[in-house]
Formats: sequence, C-alpha cells, structure tokens
Amino acid sequence: MKIEGLFDLQVMMLLLMGIGVILRKKNIIIKEGKTVLTDLVINLILPCNIITAFCIPMDRSVLIAEMEIFIISVLIQIFCTLISGVLYRKVPKGKRMVLQYATVCSNAGFLGNPVAEGLYGSLGLLYASVYLIPQRIVMWSAGVSYFTQSPSRKEVVKKVLTHPCIIAVEIGIVLMVTQIQLPEFLSTGIEEIGGCTTAVTMILIGTILMDTDMRHMITKITAGYSVIRLIFIPTVVLLGCLLAGVDSVVAGVSVTLAAMPAGTTTAILALKYHGDEEFATQCVVLTTVLSVAAIPIWSLIIHSIFLA
Repeated sequence: MKIEGLFDLQVMMLLLMGIGVILRKKNIIIKEGKTVLTDLVINLILPCNIITAFCIPMDRSVLIAEMEIFIISVLIQIFCTLISGVLYRKVPKGKRMVLQYATVCSNAGFLGNPVAEGLYGSLGLLYASVYLIPQRIVMWSAGVSYFTQSPSRKEVVKKVLTHPCIIAVEIGIVLMVTQIQLPEFLSTGIEEIGGCTTAVTMILIGTILMDTDMRHMITKITAGYSVIRLIFIPTVVLLGCLLAGVDSVVAGVSVTLAAMPAGTTTAILALKYHGDEEFATQCVVLTTVLSVAAIPIWSLIIHSIFLA
C-alpha cells in the first residue's frame, strides 16, 4: 500500500486549488472566466473523461468481481439517495440541494481512479472504473435534478437526458459492452482531453474559493456533512462488505471510494445553476482537506481487515 503516494496525490490537488486562487487573485482568470471554465469542464472535459473511464476490457476472469462491485455501487447509490432525502430536511433549500448532491456524488470520479490504482494496482483501477458506472449515471441524472428548477418532471428528465455528461455515459456503455475500438487518433484525443479533468476542475474550484468567504468554513452543517461523507457512509459500506463476504480487493476498492470527499462537481454545478456556490465550495474544500487524513486511515483499516 503506497500511503505516501496517496498523500502526495491529495496534496497535489490542494496545490492545484491554490493555483486557481492565485490566478483569480491576479485577475488572470476574471470573474466571467469562471463561467467559461465551468462550461468547458461540463460540456467537453468531463464527457471525454467519462467515455475514457468506460473503455475497459471485459475480462471473463474478473467478471464475477466486476458484477460484485457494480452491485455494491448500485446499493451505495440507493442508500446515499435515501439518506440525502432524510437527513437534510431542516436545512434551508439552497444549502439542502448542495448537501443532497454532495452526499450522492463523491469525488470518486476524479480522485478514485488514481487512488484505487495506487493502492491496488491495475486490478484496483479496473474495479474502480466499474464502481463509477452507477455514480456517473446518478450524478448526471438525479444529481443534476437537485439543482435544476423546471415546471414539470418531464422537462427535468429532458434536461438530464440531453446533458453532455449523460450522453457520454450512454456512449461509454455502448463502447464497453460492444468492445468497439475507436480509431487511435480519436481515442487518444478523447483520453488527452479527459486527462485534464483533475487539473482544470481543481483550478476552477480555486477560482471559486477566491471569491468565497472561507472564514466560516467550519460550521455545524459542514462539520456534520463531513462526518456523513467521510465516516458514516464508508462505515456502512465496510459493514455491508463484511456481512456479504465479498472479495478482499472488491471490498477495499468499494470502501476506499465510498470514503472520498465531496465531488468537485458540487461547486461546479452550484455555480452553473446559480445555487449556493460559496457553501458548496466550503463543503468541497473542508472534506478534501479532511480526506488527506481520512482516506489513508480507511486504507489502513481495510488493509488490517482484508489484506493482513
């Protein structure tokens, strides 16, 4: 287990946020530029990242394990959706939609793949890609619906289904199931654009951070959410894996990804759909900082239980 590498990865993400802060402070990225970056991430970079994540081999030798982690991920999404509708009823609407999305959608999509690969090698990366399928579908369907305001459910569904990221999910599923190989120039281009995801999104979060009052980042609500995101959810997943007796690597990847901080898309979508972007950024930053300690601790717990 490469805890040092994991720590370096998370510190790198914090440094990228710092770069965003500096670029915004120096007015290299102007206030209107945040909107441009947001559109670029949502309409191009994220869809390419999603398509790349689905381009995985359907190896029969690990097909059972892939089905296990897929089912676990589906159950996690159902569980998170249910608790997100119960835990935040007394929270004001603007903050409630942020908390609901951030509970359903962690940062497993950005941070999960490199962490899983660093801890469990190529097999961990494969399982992480499968794990992310249900989350990617939920985050760009039910997740987006937390922020969108439409007069009817039909219009919400239409907005979701025509969203660039959900279209990317559909393309990705077809590529994964059929194992169609895209021309090398196209696959390489998509992969290169998708590879910008972590850098651009963290820099974007930094620009939002610069325009956000972080003096009151630690509040009763953000602290409570951090406990739910970093402790409660992965604990439930760990207990479920122990009771079900699943494969050790499958359990390790599942718990590790369940312990990821709030997804950076929380702040991006709050900005895109005129939500409480300041509160969303506070949740993302606080849980990301705390995860620098939380994820290695969970990794050690998993190792002592499953891989000792």
